[in-house]
Amino acid sequence: MTIIIHGQDELRAWAGRELGVSDWTSVQQPAVDTFADLTGDNQWIHVDVPRARSSAFGGTIVHGYLTLGLVPRLSAAIYRVEGFGYGLNYGVNKVRFPAPLPVGSRIRLRTTLSEVSDVALGGLQAVLSHTFEREHGTGKPVCVAETVVRYYP
Repeated sequence: MTIIIHGQDELRAWAGRELGVSDWTSVQQPAVDTFADLTGDNQWIHVDVPRARSSAFGGTIVHGYLTLGLVPRLSAAIYRVEGFGYGLNYGVNKVRFPAPLPVGSRIRLRTTLSEVSDVALGGLQAVLSHTFEREHGTGKPVCVAETVVRYYP
């Protein structure tokens, strides 16, 4: 169920609380190959399936930045913020990739609204903590990221 946050007061009220968890999804090799082509990151561990089979990972692994790039898609199923004129990605405070994500693995996103603060022009800044969990993984997340979004009237 998607949480709908209406306006400044509700956004502030959610500060410090978990917004939810997405459904499980998988990242398949065609998406990895497309990402590699778009970014120019054609490192063999991501795109050379036969060679990667003999690596320590036993197959290709998803680019960390591709995993991070799934935040908008997966978070859209968790929450939506309404009642503002627009929202802008302002930045990322911290990103880590504690464990590899083998291609074809299922992941989900867990998101917490860590903090909300006032910014210029009547806006609010939201800091969101995202954790990508791998189904049947090692227990370590495959990505943890703290993103910053600004909402303006």
